[in-house]
Amino acid sequence: MTTESNVNKEESAQQSLIQHLMELRSCILKALLGVVVIFFGLIWFRNDIYTFVAMPLIQALPAGSKLIATEVTSTFLVPIKLTLWLSFFAAVPWVIYQIWLFIAPGLYQKERRLVFPMVFSSILLFYLGMMFAYFAVMPLMFKFLVGTTPDGVEMATDISQYLSVILRLFFIFGVAFEVPVAIILLVLMNVITVDKISSKRPYIIIGAFIVAAVVTPPDVLSQVAFAGMTIILFEVGLWIAKQLKRS
Repeated sequence: MTTESNVNKEESAQQSLIQHLMELRSCILKALLGVVVIFFGLIWFRNDIYTFVAMPLIQALPAGSKLIATEVTSTFLVPIKLTLWLSFFAAVPWVIYQIWLFIAPGLYQKERRLVFPMVFSSILLFYLGMMFAYFAVMPLMFKFLVGTTPDGVEMATDISQYLSVILRLFFIFGVAFEVPVAIILLVLMNVITVDKISSKRPYIIIGAFIVAAVVTPPDVLSQVAFAGMTIILFEVGLWIAKQLKRS
């Protein structure tokens, strides 16, 4: 009887694992489908999208200057690549929703109440980080870089190199805006106390500038903007964590 019981338990566990893997596969396929749908909806406007994203540099360049394409296929492939990345960024809420459907059944009610606002806040902050990079950092950064061009030198930026720079900026500023969420989660999960984080403030400030020097382009404006915003977001997250702990 014991042997049969163990066999039944093993079969049940295997069936449960297979069922979870099938559910995970379904969630992944639905998430990818969302990205594909958005991509095919945007692909017809790929050149307009690239022009819009390149506007901070175009406006900073001297009159008559343009971006260049140094490879034969760049004018075709680079806008498509940008559109694909933007499709993924736009589909993040849908992707997160699919992940939520997969993990939610295994969470307690209290955990669900905590996870949903954290996920919503994370998505919103990531988008705000991208917007901050586009509307605040990039215009100042490119104006500064164009202004440092030596006499007799024409600044002609390749469109694929520009894409690499702006995708990097979107990502690092999007991640930087997640600092408040990270602090709140660490405090609420009792990984670290508010007082302990506060005592580390000088190191965090220095660390923000060190990280800025490593991850941002080599110009003072973007580095200061990244470090300054990270410090502000750290203080905001710390303040919210204090309020939540008191309640």
